[in-house]
Amino acid sequence: MEQHETERLSPAQLAAMQRSLRNGRGALTRRSLLRALGAGALGVGGLAALSGCGIPAAKRQNDAVSASNDHSAKEKVINFSNWTEYMDVSDDEKHRPTLEAFTKRTGIKVKYTEDINDNVEFFGKIQPMLAAGQDTGRDLMVLTDWLAARMIRLGWVQKLDASHLPHAYANLSDQFRSPDWDPGRVYSYPWTGIPTVIAYNVKATGGKKIDSISQLLDDPALKGRVGFLTEMRDTVGMTLLDMGKDPATFTDDDFNGAIARLQKGVDSKQIRRFTGNDYTSDLDKGDLAACVAWAGDLIQLQADNKDIKYAIPSAGYLTSSDNLLVPAKARHQRNAERLIDYYYEPKVAAQLAAYINYVCPVEGVHDELAKIDPELASNTLILPDKAMTAKSHAFRSLSSKEETAYEEKFAKLIGT
Repeated sequence: MEQHETERLSPAQLAAMQRSLRNGRGALTRRSLLRALGAGALGVGGLAALSGCGIPAAKRQNDAVSASNDHSAKEKVINFSNWTEYMDVSDDEKHRPTLEAFTKRTGIKVKYTEDINDNVEFFGKIQPMLAAGQDTGRDLMVLTDWLAARMIRLGWVQKLDASHLPHAYANLSDQFRSPDWDPGRVYSYPWTGIPTVIAYNVKATGGKKIDSISQLLDDPALKGRVGFLTEMRDTVGMTLLDMGKDPATFTDDDFNGAIARLQKGVDSKQIRRFTGNDYTSDLDKGDLAACVAWAGDLIQLQADNKDIKYAIPSAGYLTSSDNLLVPAKARHQRNAERLIDYYYEPKVAAQLAAYINYVCPVEGVHDELAKIDPELASNTLILPDKAMTAKSHAFRSLSSKEETAYEEKFAKLIGT
């Protein structure tokens, strides 16, 4: 196995991870009242340990690391690691209907484990085995796009066989077909998408619609009642879009310009604070009139408070994704590919979307979802229409050097 250097997390990167675990995308379980992106279980000590041992640099290894002998024909099993509450369950919570239907159809037993509580923590679990060229004991896992990108660059993910994925290939939404970290989806398929949008309390805004970052930063009527997120990619990405810059191609100067614009909002006290999911309480009460928000939270908020609205800026919005990958040395790649393809059948995808309420990456789901819940089928936060999809943007992959520099500047902005 090729040896290579490791990179250490900077203080700013560690602080960003800690923010995420406390109250950001890693703060709540996926099925909690206000869903985010998973529960954080890695504390300051764990992060420090991870930093101390170093994370491998983003550098592809040789083919021997990703090569694997597949045992799918003789071993009818899949070991599937996922986030908590990210799979449909029966009303009595004793069954997982779509997984059980897959087993009934194929004879393949799915050993399903909800052992991903945070991307960083999970990477810490599997990194030593992958670095040593060993089987992780997992055939399929779900990782957020930035970590999926790192895993692919390291050579720790197996290339998928397109001939085993007819439904996935045919039904994958155009929006998710070619991220810069996996062009053409050679190594991954999205499990779900997570939009970042603008939310506002119409009672707190006096009936005014808030639909741009410019309003958040410049409208005097909102002064002191505006929130941005503590997640750098979301806050800076949305600001870049408002400035006419593409988050997929921005430069250092563009990034610095976005930071300067946000700093002006801090200095003038236009921005009340930078938040994780805790914006939900302030938005609900009206203490925050408007903020940058995650769509997964808003579906739940709107169910309890009809004053909560959301808007898609004309400049566009960000979408990140959680993704299915087969790790290097997995014993059952063919079985895993069958399961990936299964979840791209519209009827199955609709059952999953009805439960988790995130953006479904599968085309042709509307009619099937409407049979389950017509209201969900018409919700563009779950099934974006063409107009909304056209405004979706992805934040480009960052080099280690860029991520360190950007997180340091962002940490200074938000005061951490």
